[in-house]
Amino acid sequence: MIHRYVFHNERLATIEEVRLSPGQAGLLSGWGLFTTVRIFEGIPFAFERHWKRLERDASRIHCPFSFSAERVREQLGEVLRANHVKEGCARIYAVYNQVGFWRSGEEFPPADMIIYSSDLPAYSHHVRLGVREQGRHAASPLAGVKVTSWLTNVWSLQEAQSEGFDEVVMLNERGEVAECTAANIFCVKGGRVATPPLKSGCLEGVTRGVLLEVGAAAGVPVEEKTLVPQDLHAADEVFISSTNRNLLPVSEIAGRKIGDGNTPVVERLEKVFEGYVRKYLDLQAASAAKR
Repeated sequence: MIHRYVFHNERLATIEEVRLSPGQAGLLSGWGLFTTVRIFEGIPFAFERHWKRLERDASRIHCPFSFSAERVREQLGEVLRANHVKEGCARIYAVYNQVGFWRSGEEFPPADMIIYSSDLPAYSHHVRLGVREQGRHAASPLAGVKVTSWLTNVWSLQEAQSEGFDEVVMLNERGEVAECTAANIFCVKGGRVATPPLKSGCLEGVTRGVLLEVGAAAGVPVEEKTLVPQDLHAADEVFISSTNRNLLPVSEIAGRKIGDGNTPVVERLEKVFEGYVRKYLDLQAASAAKR
Protein backbone atom coordinates (compact mmCIF):
# COMPACT_ATOMS: atom_id res chain seq x y z
CA MET A 1 0.00 0.00 0.00
CA ILE A 2 1.34 3.44 -0.89
CA HIS A 3 2.22 5.93 1.83
CA ARG A 4 0.25 9.04 2.69
CA TYR A 5 2.44 11.82 1.27
CA VAL A 6 2.78 12.19 -2.50
CA PHE A 7 4.59 14.69 -4.69
CA HIS A 8 2.37 15.92 -7.52
CA ASN A 9 4.07 18.30 -9.93
CA GLU A 10 5.55 21.00 -7.66
CA ARG A 11 3.63 20.18 -4.49
CA LEU A 12 3.99 17.73 -1.61
CA ALA A 13 0.50 16.77 -0.45
CA THR A 14 -1.49 14.00 1.17
CA ILE A 15 -3.19 11.49 -1.10
CA GLU A 16 -6.54 13.06 -0.25
CA GLU A 17 -5.36 16.44 -1.48
CA VAL A 18 -4.01 15.27 -4.84
CA ARG A 19 -6.40 15.75 -7.75
CA LEU A 20 -6.09 13.94 -11.07
CA SER A 21 -8.60 14.77 -13.77
CA PRO A 22 -10.36 12.53 -16.31
CA GLY A 23 -9.44 15.31 -18.72
CA GLN A 24 -5.78 14.29 -18.54
CA ALA A 25 -5.75 12.30 -21.76
CA GLY A 26 -2.75 10.13 -20.92
CA LEU A 27 -4.14 9.16 -17.53
CA LEU A 28 -7.02 7.06 -18.87
CA SER A 29 -5.33 5.89 -22.07
CA GLY A 30 -2.13 4.76 -20.37
CA TRP A 31 0.09 7.22 -22.24
CA GLY A 32 2.79 7.71 -19.67
CA LEU A 33 5.91 6.27 -18.07
CA PHE A 34 7.02 5.06 -14.68
CA THR A 35 9.90 3.50 -12.85
CA THR A 36 10.19 1.78 -9.48
CA VAL A 37 13.20 2.75 -7.35
CA ARG A 38 14.54 0.72 -4.44
CA ILE A 39 15.25 2.69 -1.26
CA PHE A 40 18.15 1.57 0.94
CA GLU A 41 18.93 3.51 4.13
CA GLY A 42 16.80 6.40 2.85
CA ILE A 43 18.81 6.59 -0.41
CA PRO A 44 17.26 5.96 -3.87
CA PHE A 45 19.46 3.22 -5.34
CA ALA A 46 20.73 3.63 -8.92
CA PHE A 47 18.65 6.78 -9.46
CA GLU A 48 20.84 7.75 -12.41
CA ARG A 49 20.07 4.51 -14.25
CA HIS A 50 16.35 4.93 -13.66
CA TRP A 51 16.44 8.51 -14.88
CA LYS A 52 18.36 7.61 -18.04
CA ARG A 53 15.72 4.99 -18.88
CA LEU A 54 12.87 7.43 -18.22
CA GLU A 55 14.42 10.00 -20.57
CA ARG A 56 15.00 7.41 -23.28
CA ASP A 57 11.50 5.97 -23.00
CA ALA A 58 9.90 9.42 -22.97
CA SER A 59 11.55 10.07 -26.32
CA ARG A 60 10.29 6.74 -27.70
CA ILE A 61 6.65 7.39 -26.79
CA HIS A 62 6.83 11.16 -27.51
CA CYS A 63 5.88 12.08 -23.95
CA PRO A 64 6.93 15.61 -22.92
CA PHE A 65 9.71 15.26 -20.37
CA SER A 66 11.20 18.62 -19.42
CA PHE A 67 11.82 17.56 -15.82
CA SER A 68 15.15 18.06 -14.09
CA ALA A 69 16.83 14.96 -12.66
CA GLU A 70 18.25 17.01 -9.78
CA ARG A 71 14.87 18.55 -8.94
CA VAL A 72 13.00 15.24 -9.13
CA ARG A 73 15.63 13.64 -6.93
CA GLU A 74 15.01 16.40 -4.37
CA GLN A 75 11.26 15.88 -4.60
CA LEU A 76 11.71 12.14 -4.12
CA GLY A 77 13.77 12.90 -1.03
CA GLU A 78 10.95 15.06 0.33
CA VAL A 79 8.51 12.18 -0.15
CA LEU A 80 10.82 9.74 1.63
CA ARG A 81 11.33 12.08 4.59
CA ALA A 82 7.62 12.91 4.89
CA ASN A 83 6.76 9.19 4.89
CA HIS A 84 9.74 8.22 7.12
CA VAL A 85 11.06 5.73 4.55
CA LYS A 86 14.46 4.20 5.23
CA GLU A 87 13.87 0.82 3.58
CA GLY A 88 11.22 0.51 0.89
CA CYS A 89 10.54 1.58 -2.66
CA ALA A 90 9.21 4.53 -4.62
CA ARG A 91 7.60 5.16 -7.97
CA ILE A 92 8.14 8.07 -10.34
CA TYR A 93 5.42 8.64 -12.95
CA ALA A 94 5.16 10.96 -15.94
CA VAL A 95 1.64 11.21 -17.42
CA TYR A 96 1.05 12.83 -20.82
CA ASN A 97 -1.78 15.35 -20.40
CA GLN A 98 -2.41 17.15 -23.67
CA VAL A 99 -2.79 14.52 -26.35
CA GLY A 100 -5.61 13.08 -28.43
CA PHE A 101 -9.31 13.90 -28.58
CA TRP A 102 -10.50 12.76 -25.13
CA ARG A 103 -9.08 15.60 -23.08
CA SER A 104 -10.57 18.56 -21.26
CA GLY A 105 -9.99 22.28 -21.63
CA GLU A 106 -8.39 22.52 -18.19
CA GLU A 107 -4.97 24.09 -17.87
CA PHE A 108 -2.48 21.27 -17.37
CA PRO A 109 1.27 21.13 -17.77
CA PRO A 110 2.30 19.05 -20.81
CA ALA A 111 2.93 16.12 -18.46
CA ASP A 112 2.27 15.47 -14.77
CA MET A 113 5.02 14.24 -12.45
CA ILE A 114 3.80 12.01 -9.61
CA ILE A 115 6.08 10.51 -6.96
CA TYR A 116 5.09 8.21 -4.13
CA SER A 117 6.56 5.58 -1.83
CA SER A 118 5.59 2.30 -0.22
CA ASP A 119 6.93 -0.51 1.91
CA LEU A 120 8.54 -3.45 0.18
CA PRO A 121 6.10 -6.15 -0.95
CA ALA A 122 6.49 -9.64 0.53
CA TYR A 123 7.84 -12.42 -1.71
CA SER A 124 8.52 -16.12 -1.35
CA HIS A 125 12.23 -16.87 -1.22
CA HIS A 126 11.91 -19.60 -3.88
CA VAL A 127 9.37 -18.65 -6.53
CA ARG A 128 7.14 -20.82 -8.70
CA LEU A 129 6.63 -19.60 -12.27
CA GLY A 130 3.90 -20.26 -14.79
CA VAL A 131 4.36 -19.75 -18.55
CA ARG A 132 2.32 -17.52 -20.85
CA GLU A 133 2.55 -17.71 -24.63
CA GLN A 134 2.33 -14.46 -26.63
CA GLY A 135 3.02 -12.47 -23.47
CA ARG A 136 5.40 -10.12 -25.24
CA HIS A 137 5.46 -8.70 -28.77
CA ALA A 138 9.14 -8.25 -29.50
CA ALA A 139 8.46 -6.58 -32.88
CA SER A 140 6.40 -3.79 -31.29
CA PRO A 141 8.00 -0.32 -31.44
CA LEU A 142 7.10 -0.02 -27.75
CA ALA A 143 8.68 -3.32 -26.69
CA GLY A 144 10.76 -2.82 -23.55
CA VAL A 145 9.23 0.56 -22.70
CA LYS A 146 7.90 0.82 -19.13
CA VAL A 147 4.58 2.50 -19.88
CA THR A 148 1.64 3.09 -17.54
CA SER A 149 -0.66 0.94 -19.71
CA TRP A 150 0.27 -2.08 -17.58
CA LEU A 151 -2.80 -4.29 -18.08
CA THR A 152 -1.01 -7.14 -19.86
CA ASN A 153 1.28 -7.51 -16.87
CA VAL A 154 -1.17 -7.23 -14.00
CA TRP A 155 -3.72 -9.45 -15.77
CA SER A 156 -1.11 -12.11 -16.60
CA LEU A 157 0.19 -12.02 -13.04
CA GLN A 158 -3.30 -12.40 -11.57
CA GLU A 159 -4.03 -15.32 -13.90
CA ALA A 160 -0.78 -17.02 -12.84
CA GLN A 161 -1.47 -16.43 -9.15
CA SER A 162 -4.97 -17.86 -9.51
CA GLU A 163 -3.24 -21.06 -10.71
CA GLY A 164 -0.94 -21.13 -7.69
CA PHE A 165 2.16 -19.52 -9.20
CA ASP A 166 4.08 -16.53 -7.87
CA GLU A 167 5.00 -15.05 -11.26
CA VAL A 168 4.86 -16.01 -14.92
CA VAL A 169 7.39 -16.34 -17.74
CA MET A 170 6.30 -14.22 -20.70
CA LEU A 171 7.14 -15.71 -24.10
CA ASN A 172 7.28 -13.55 -27.22
CA GLU A 173 5.69 -14.21 -30.62
CA ARG A 174 8.63 -16.43 -31.59
CA GLY A 175 8.19 -18.64 -28.53
CA GLU A 176 11.35 -17.23 -26.93
CA VAL A 177 11.67 -16.36 -23.25
CA ALA A 178 11.43 -12.59 -22.73
CA GLU A 179 10.95 -11.88 -19.02
CA CYS A 180 8.35 -12.10 -16.25
CA THR A 181 5.60 -9.54 -15.77
CA ALA A 182 7.75 -7.40 -13.45
CA ALA A 183 11.15 -9.08 -13.41
CA ASN A 184 13.97 -10.14 -15.69
CA ILE A 185 14.87 -13.82 -15.81
CA PHE A 186 18.22 -15.65 -15.84
CA CYS A 187 19.27 -19.28 -16.14
CA VAL A 188 22.48 -20.99 -15.04
CA LYS A 189 23.99 -23.96 -16.87
CA GLY A 190 27.47 -25.33 -16.21
CA GLY A 191 28.38 -22.24 -14.20
CA ARG A 192 27.44 -19.83 -17.00
CA VAL A 193 24.60 -17.32 -16.62
CA ALA A 194 22.37 -16.18 -19.47
CA THR A 195 19.50 -13.72 -19.73
CA PRO A 196 17.35 -12.87 -22.77
CA PRO A 197 18.60 -10.02 -24.99
CA LEU A 198 16.61 -6.82 -25.37
CA LYS A 199 15.47 -7.97 -28.83
CA SER A 200 13.34 -10.58 -27.02
CA GLY A 201 11.02 -7.74 -25.98
CA CYS A 202 12.15 -7.59 -22.37
CA LEU A 203 12.60 -4.50 -20.24
CA GLU A 204 16.12 -3.19 -19.76
CA GLY A 205 15.88 -3.71 -16.01
CA VAL A 206 18.16 -1.78 -13.67
CA THR A 207 19.13 -4.83 -11.59
CA ARG A 208 19.65 -6.78 -14.83
CA GLY A 209 22.05 -4.08 -16.03
CA VAL A 210 24.07 -4.18 -12.83
CA LEU A 211 24.38 -7.97 -12.99
CA LEU A 212 25.60 -7.83 -16.59
CA GLU A 213 28.35 -5.49 -15.40
CA VAL A 214 29.43 -7.12 -12.13
CA GLY A 215 28.87 -10.84 -12.74
CA ALA A 216 32.44 -11.41 -13.90
CA ALA A 217 33.69 -10.25 -10.48
CA ALA A 218 31.86 -13.22 -8.96
CA GLY A 219 33.52 -15.57 -11.43
CA VAL A 220 30.21 -16.02 -13.22
CA PRO A 221 29.99 -13.70 -16.23
CA VAL A 222 26.41 -12.92 -17.26
CA GLU A 223 25.68 -12.84 -20.98
CA GLU A 224 22.71 -12.02 -23.16
CA LYS A 225 21.48 -15.07 -25.05
CA THR A 226 18.26 -16.10 -26.79
CA LEU A 227 16.47 -18.59 -24.54
CA VAL A 228 13.51 -20.91 -25.04
CA PRO A 229 11.49 -22.67 -22.31
CA GLN A 230 13.55 -25.85 -22.72
CA ASP A 231 16.65 -23.90 -21.64
CA LEU A 232 14.93 -23.00 -18.40
CA HIS A 233 13.75 -26.55 -17.75
CA ALA A 234 17.27 -27.92 -18.31
CA ALA A 235 19.02 -25.27 -16.22
CA ASP A 236 20.96 -25.96 -13.04
CA GLU A 237 19.50 -22.78 -11.54
CA VAL A 238 16.98 -20.16 -12.60
CA PHE A 239 16.42 -16.82 -10.91
CA ILE A 240 14.57 -13.58 -11.45
CA SER A 241 15.66 -10.04 -10.68
CA SER A 242 13.84 -6.77 -10.10
CA THR A 243 14.13 -3.55 -8.15
CA ASN A 244 11.97 -4.79 -5.28
CA ARG A 245 13.22 -8.37 -5.20
CA ASN A 246 16.93 -8.11 -6.03
CA LEU A 247 17.61 -11.78 -6.90
CA LEU A 248 15.13 -14.59 -6.19
CA PRO A 249 15.77 -18.28 -7.00
CA VAL A 250 13.12 -20.15 -8.98
CA SER A 251 12.16 -23.59 -7.69
CA GLU A 252 9.61 -24.59 -10.33
CA ILE A 253 8.40 -23.61 -13.80
CA ALA A 254 5.00 -24.83 -14.98
CA GLY A 255 5.16 -27.82 -12.62
CA ARG A 256 8.75 -28.79 -13.43
CA LYS A 257 11.35 -28.64 -10.65
CA ILE A 258 14.51 -26.67 -11.41
CA GLY A 259 17.87 -28.25 -10.59
CA ASP A 260 18.48 -29.98 -7.27
CA GLY A 261 17.37 -27.12 -5.05
CA ASN A 262 20.88 -25.75 -4.48
CA THR A 263 21.63 -22.23 -5.76
CA PRO A 264 25.37 -21.56 -5.35
CA VAL A 265 25.62 -19.27 -8.39
CA VAL A 266 22.65 -17.17 -7.31
CA GLU A 267 24.19 -16.83 -3.85
CA ARG A 268 27.51 -15.66 -5.31
CA LEU A 269 25.79 -13.11 -7.52
CA GLU A 270 23.72 -11.90 -4.57
CA LYS A 271 26.89 -11.15 -2.61
CA VAL A 272 28.45 -9.25 -5.49
CA PHE A 273 25.24 -7.30 -6.05
CA GLU A 274 25.03 -6.44 -2.35
CA GLY A 275 28.62 -5.22 -2.53
CA TYR A 276 27.71 -2.99 -5.48
CA VAL A 277 24.76 -1.57 -3.56
CA ARG A 278 26.94 -0.92 -0.49
CA LYS A 279 29.52 0.96 -2.54
CA TYR A 280 26.80 3.05 -4.22
CA LEU A 281 25.23 3.97 -0.86
CA ASP A 282 28.58 4.93 0.63
CA LEU A 283 29.36 7.18 -2.34
CA GLN A 284 25.97 8.87 -2.12
CA ALA A 285 26.33 9.40 1.63
CA ALA A 286 29.80 10.88 1.18
CA SER A 287 28.56 13.18 -1.57
CA ALA A 288 25.65 14.37 0.60
CA ALA A 289 28.01 15.08 3.51
CA LYS A 290 30.04 17.47 1.32
CA ARG A 291 27.01 19.53 0.32
